[in-house]
Amino acid sequence: MPADPDDFAELVLELVERIPPGSVMSYGDIADYLAQGGPRQVGRVMSAQGGGVPWWRVIRADGSPPPGHERRALERYAAEGTPLRPDGTRVDMRSARWNGSSQGSC
Repeated sequence: MPADPDDFAELVLELVERIPPGSVMSYGDIADYLAQGGPRQVGRVMSAQGGGVPWWRVIRADGSPPPGHERRALERYAAEGTPLRPDGTRVDMRSARWNGSSQGSC
């Protein structure tokens, strides 16, 4: 974690704003990309400050939408064409995971 938690939050939110429609990153993906913090720290940032960014694009590693926001997230995934698993309740991480490059998914 950076010395200033606000700096970390700013980095997280800036990265989330860059995730393209139809793509996602897990909480751990974001921490790995930033080489700072961990999934829980990213989750705290998103919980406290993520309302102004595309929060539905940050999910659990198993493809589950943000807890408590499943219905709204699934509506967003449908609107953006985000690939879902056959059960229709989780994102297909193989197809939708974004690696942070401008090239698209991993």
